[in-house]
Order: sequence, then C-alpha cells, then structure tokens
Amino acid sequence: MDDVKLTVNQIIDAIKMLTSSEYNDFIAQLSGLHRPEDSIDAYIEEQRFNNGRACPACGSNKVVRNGKRKDGVQKFCCKECGRAFVAKSSTIASGTRKPLDTWIKYIECMMNWATVRESAERCNISEHTSFIWRHKILDAMRIMMDRVTLEGIVEADEAYLPISYKGNHKNSKGFDMQRAPRKRGSEIHKRGLSNELVCIPCAVDRNGQSIGKATNIGQCSSEDINGLLGGKIKDQSSFCTDGNSVYRKLTKEENLNLIQLKGGKAKKGIYHIQHINSYHSDLKRFLGFFKGVSTKYLNNYIVWNNLVNFAKETYQEKASMFLNYVLTATISERFEDVANRPPLPE
Repeated sequence: MDDVKLTVNQIIDAIKMLTSSEYNDFIAQLSGLHRPEDSIDAYIEEQRFNNGRACPACGSNKVVRNGKRKDGVQKFCCKECGRAFVAKSSTIASGTRKPLDTWIKYIECMMNWATVRESAERCNISEHTSFIWRHKILDAMRIMMDRVTLEGIVEADEAYLPISYKGNHKNSKGFDMQRAPRKRGSEIHKRGLSNELVCIPCAVDRNGQSIGKATNIGQCSSEDINGLLGGKIKDQSSFCTDGNSVYRKLTKEENLNLIQLKGGKAKKGIYHIQHINSYHSDLKRFLGFFKGVSTKYLNNYIVWNNLVNFAKETYQEKASMFLNYVLTATISERFEDVANRPPLPE
C-alpha cells in the first residue's frame, strides 16, 4: 500500500475539523504529555527525583529504597529523619487513585479555561473533586510563581475589585458576614477606594513575567507594595508606574530607576504602563468568564491567568510546566483546607 502524503494545507484543514476535545488531545500528543505507558507513581518518581532523591519531610538526600507495597509501588525511607514515603507523598496527587491520564486531561481543561462542571464531565470525576483539584493545582502553581523575578523595564499598578464572599454561607460556623448581601454585578455601597474593595498590586516585565496578589482591603500602602515586590525586581531595572507615591519607598530600597507617568496612556520614550493596563484588562476578563470569583480564591485565579494568558511560552510548554510542576511540588493540603481558607487576604 502506497504511503499517504498530505500537504501542509490538507493537515491544517483536517485540524480545523477536529472538535474542541479532539484538538486538545492533539495538542497534548504534540507536547509529549500523553504517556499512557506510565503509571502516575512512576511518572512522579521520574520527574520528582530526576536530580536525585530527596525526603519530602526534611529535604535530606540520604534516601534509600525500602521495598514495595502490595500494588508494586516503590517505597523509600529517609535515613536522616526516618520517614517512610512513596513518590506521591506530600504532593497534590497523594491519596488519590486517579490515573495519570486523568490528571493530564484536567490540566488540558485548565489550559482552556474549562469550568468546574466541564472539567468534571471530561475527566469523569465529581464536580466537588473537580473544584478541589483546581485549587490544589493552583496552590502548587503559587509556590512556583513566588520564585518569579522581574527585570528590564518593569511596569506596576494596582487593580481594585469588589470583595466577593461567594461560597461563604451566612449559616457557616466559621464565617461572619461583614456587610449586607448584594446581587452579583450590582454596585458597591461606598464610593472611592473603600473597605469594600480588595487591592491587587501587579507588576509585569516585557519578557512575559508577571507578579500579582490581593494584598489588602482598600487603598494600598508602601508596606503592601514592598511586601509583594521586595526582592522580586532585579537591581537597576527601570520601574514604570503612575504618579502614586507608594512606589517610591520600594524604588529607593531596591535601587531601581523610577519613571512615573501622570496618565495611564502617557509615554516617555520607550517607557509607559500600557502593558500593565492591558494585563489588568485581561485579568478582569478572565475573572469575569467564571461569573465572579470569591476573594478567598482570588490569588489562585491571578496565578492561573499569569501562566495561561500572560506568559510568552507556547501552549505545549505551558501545559508541560503545569503538569510537571504541580504533580511534583511538595505541598500537603486536605480537601477541607481548600474551602476553609480565610474569606479575605491576610
């Protein structure tokens, strides 16, 4: 039988006919994420210990093999602290029995902004599990994002969003509603930068790196800015902001070249804050897609947006980063910990 050779245009036409689910599977195949021959335990062991085994409890490299479980999973023992563990211990996959392919599908769903319900249907898991997975994955990504540093021309500004108590119920024993409820989308009761707004200082550079976090209620202070960006911007970088004085203290302490612009569209040569303004617009559009985000989960969605919508890596690189990091990051979190976090940033 003669080999069938397709032209580039024929391949493109065939790709256009794929359904959304088929397209995502196709992209994952290209990125090398699909490895059906691997169990999740084998995959995590390979990725987590590729630079040598380390104890998830104390970090020691004095780790030896310690037999196998009845299901064939390799066990390890730390000779420093005496802890016995497996490759999945202290990861978000610890205690779960879902195969690697399910986690891959879930990461693909997150790469494509899938809702909790859509992700649950595609991955054949419950909506509750889908919601918990989303936030355990994003909690792991926040650890990685905490290591981000900015350099070159860095733009910074604050965004403000109404406080949302979505998901916190008035009958909850651990929650005290601080204000009268209002319908979603309605205006807040106070004008200006009141205590009904959460402040999100953000900074981006022109290499696709970004930092953002809900830090406080109402107007931010120099301490809020320093707490978020202190040590995160490389020495001698150019720091572009609006005329807000809260950035001046950080500039002096971090040895930055401060360029302040009076208007959001003003320019001084190559210096402007249009990238950070665009970042804020994309962030609000992303949050709006989910019909409102509870303030207690806001920082997770900021990290999600930073990776999926702002970072300059390709789809395949982002998907691989998502999968490899979240399944190997050392993090211990129970299901109930996700829902019981404080309703406002601390």
